[in-house]
Amino acid sequence: MRKKFVFATNNSHKLEEVTAILGEKVELLSMKDIKCDTDIPETADTLEGNALLKARYIFDNYHLDCFADDTGLEVEALGGAPGVYSARYAGDAHNSEANMKKLLKDMEGIENRKAQFRTVFALIIDGKEHLFEGIVKGEITKNRKGASGFGYDPIFIPEGYTQTFAEMGNELKNKISHRALATNKLCKFLMR
Repeated sequence: MRKKFVFATNNSHKLEEVTAILGEKVELLSMKDIKCDTDIPETADTLEGNALLKARYIFDNYHLDCFADDTGLEVEALGGAPGVYSARYAGDAHNSEANMKKLLKDMEGIENRKAQFRTVFALIIDGKEHLFEGIVKGEITKNRKGASGFGYDPIFIPEGYTQTFAEMGNELKNKISHRALATNKLCKFLMR
């Protein structure tokens, strides 16, 4: 019998991405599936903290094994910003377009374009907490390129590639992304 987990996210893109990576290995439930429509506040000042807040909320209120993630784009020349504030870099509206515009504006005239995407998953299984991290290094483009993906994908080129995440399409992105790396670590742990 497949193990069943709740993925504590309201982000349909993340849900699709993680479901595609996990495949048939586990049965993944969304917050909608368990009738949770709470927008769980992300008030921690680290990715680890936010992932744990979301996972603990589901575990404490629904008593189901679950995991949650938080992801940040960390730009070297900006001292790691937007980091934990990536989703609300341009304001509380979680507007990807506005976030990208603000980041490109903040990067104007800056030669050092190095950045990394970092995802942290917090898993709670049988009441025990575990953390898994995935990092992809790369650089910020000067202009947006590509139409697939979400978030900052049109302005991030991963190391070793010439295309942004938004240009390469989901199949390749789901093999090499920060979320894929963290999800694979989570999956290995679950299948042990």
